[in-house]
Amino acid sequence: MRKLLFLLVTQSTLITYGQLSPLTVEKIMRDPKWMGTSPSNLQWTADGKYLLFNWNPEKAAADSLYYITPAVTAPQKTTGAFRNTAIADVQVRYNAQRDQYVYAYENDIYLINIKTGARRRVTKTVALESNPQFSFNDHKIIFTRDQNAWAWDVQTGETTQLTNFITGPATATPAPAFTGRGNQQQAAANRPPAVSNNKQEKWLQQDALENSVVLQRRKQKKDEADSMLKLFREKPLRSIPLDGKNVSMIAASNNGRFISYRLSTIPTGKTAVVPSYVTESGFTEELAARTKVGAPLPTQELFVFDTEKDTVFAVKTDSIPGIRDLPDYLKDYPAVYKERSQHPPLRPVNFLNTNWSPTGDYAMVEVRAQDNKDRWFLLLDGETGQLSLLDRQRDEAWIGGPSTNGFPAFNSGWLNNQTFWFQSETTGYSHLYTINVTTKEKQALTSGNYEVLKTELGPGKKYFYLTTNEVEPGQQQLYRLPVTGGKAERLTTLTGSNLATISPDEKWIAILYSYSNKPWELYLQPNGPVTAKSKPVQITNQAQSEEFKTYNWRDPELITFTARDNAKVYARLMRPAQPDAGKPAVIFVHGAGYLQNAHKWWSSYFREYMFHNLLVDNGYTVLDIDYRGSAGYGRDWRTGIYRYMGGKDLDDIEDGARYLVKEIGINPKHIGVYGGSYGGFITLMALFKKPAIFAAGAALRPVTDWAHYNHGYTSNILNEPFSDSIAYHRSSPINFASGLQDHLLICHGMVDVNVHFQDVVRVTQRLIELGKDNWELSVYPMEDHGFVEPESWTDEYKRIFRLFETWLKK
Repeated sequence: MRKLLFLLVTQSTLITYGQLSPLTVEKIMRDPKWMGTSPSNLQWTADGKYLLFNWNPEKAAADSLYYITPAVTAPQKTTGAFRNTAIADVQVRYNAQRDQYVYAYENDIYLINIKTGARRRVTKTVALESNPQFSFNDHKIIFTRDQNAWAWDVQTGETTQLTNFITGPATATPAPAFTGRGNQQQAAANRPPAVSNNKQEKWLQQDALENSVVLQRRKQKKDEADSMLKLFREKPLRSIPLDGKNVSMIAASNNGRFISYRLSTIPTGKTAVVPSYVTESGFTEELAARTKVGAPLPTQELFVFDTEKDTVFAVKTDSIPGIRDLPDYLKDYPAVYKERSQHPPLRPVNFLNTNWSPTGDYAMVEVRAQDNKDRWFLLLDGETGQLSLLDRQRDEAWIGGPSTNGFPAFNSGWLNNQTFWFQSETTGYSHLYTINVTTKEKQALTSGNYEVLKTELGPGKKYFYLTTNEVEPGQQQLYRLPVTGGKAERLTTLTGSNLATISPDEKWIAILYSYSNKPWELYLQPNGPVTAKSKPVQITNQAQSEEFKTYNWRDPELITFTARDNAKVYARLMRPAQPDAGKPAVIFVHGAGYLQNAHKWWSSYFREYMFHNLLVDNGYTVLDIDYRGSAGYGRDWRTGIYRYMGGKDLDDIEDGARYLVKEIGINPKHIGVYGGSYGGFITLMALFKKPAIFAAGAALRPVTDWAHYNHGYTSNILNEPFSDSIAYHRSSPINFASGLQDHLLICHGMVDVNVHFQDVVRVTQRLIELGKDNWELSVYPMEDHGFVEPESWTDEYKRIFRLFETWLKK
């Protein structure tokens, strides 16, 4: 009986899932492991011997760490012993000669000699030690322990504390030294008399000395001993009070003289409450959430500790060019603009990075205005604390784009002691620049109507390795550019996306590659232009399971259409071989706003991509638009939504619908729209503001009122609610809910800590008050912003499919 049952289950599985066609929501929304597994997180070890990556070909509960070598390219699963050595070598800092490097591993610091492979353990404590780097002209390694800077001498092994940040007030003088002779009488004699301004006490002390030869003799001996101690006593380390502030971004000059650090104050403000109803305790629990846009922001100050002069000074910002400039949007509020113009306030700033020069006593400081309309690169003189301007980027919308993606240290740095490199959107597209810090001469190393998406300075400092979309916006290719400028060599040729990682010896390129209908795989290629003898070699072949391969996944057409303002809009189009008689179409609106989805690589929206194949199988045409605000098309496209989300971006969606009708022959009464997060917001705006354009829409986890979203994202685009109420009113769907005429489905996770469930509750109440009855709400009690459970994905997309089947095929 057990054997028969097993056979029935096996046959049932084969019948249901052995062949994917016909696609169903239940099939495509399973745990993604059914599709196959792609490698990720490529990292070379510091010695260049191993390429590490995460992978899960076994479909285990979590990814494992694998490795290959340039000579042996068959992936090997790492062991515990291997991980204790190789994995730790990834995040490293080299000395100037690049024959040694340091790294932090499990809260301790290690030093590696590259030539011999010798490994020295610098620290072995219970404290958390991190951020090691060479300093003192490579004679010492400095690191952070307990929020202080420490130094370890490479030759002697001696450890020295460099800073003494304290939570209390500063100590003016060190505690008195005692001889330690053991009895209380002698200790009392050694103890200095209390210092007092009281006239009576001073007179009594003087009188006691005058009337006792023994007291006089002992005082003389003590004064002589103290004098000798002062000659040999090491000067005590200056105490630096934090005054309740948080210290971070500790960095030292290469000679060890100057130590810069950032102090931040964290304001108290009201945070949102996100209740979780389905819990193990059986009680409703509150989840940690965030503040809302416009809440008080942390304040930041930059300081420099001159260890040679034993002085500390704050870096002043009042001389930064443009620090008092007012934003143009205030002109829409004449009374406010007039008042502030008379006495422009000093704008608060964030200090993002302090990068000390290789050998000089100066540092490059990246500063960003808190309103994010200015970004400065400033040269800091360590001795005087003076700032001088090297580059200013001003944007009346907001500073952004590939030049500011990721941690600042990853898109800027020193080429040599005189030359600093960085990316900037000055021309309207993110490009690479160098600047001479002495002459202040700036040189553009790249130019054109394309984006430099990522820059990496090669270990030998002879080449920059650039990932750009120069070929077309929908591709990502790697180039090699001499640091002096000139023509860049194209190093990758596979159509799609090539996410490359250069080996430390610059002999090899590891590539994560994908195409529109092919998930990511690992390739290895010799460093240089592709030739017949140096083609990329595919290393992994597990991204598509056998079951996944049974379906002929479509290769979307990458098309453009012209918007009403004559802008060229990129989109992905998928058309059925046999359209449904009703000639329906669905427009997908990607989330995140600043994201690209009309491209030729495997989408992060892979579930949606599979759902779109299902729709096409059922006679729908699907259009996926990179509307205004999307990534990959330069500054003007990125900022096209400034002060009006639901303006040009929504126009692009409507123009896409008109394109479908005019060029593809879609029935204008049978067009639907859907998307999540920002896509959910646009869906609400489409149904609330464009009645009769879309017969039905599904808004997933949508923002309904931008005044309730977070500060970092929203304030860039809409400023702050109390300073730019015009922008918030016209950008928030809740203000236009009365316009709903067509059929709306809203889906939202109840424990969403990004777009809070409160958003959908508020718009629900608004729809009730307006008497609207052509909408429905589906809630998911255990889901955050990004759904996790296959059951939730399945339920959500069955509802979306049913919505479209009901209203787009009539």
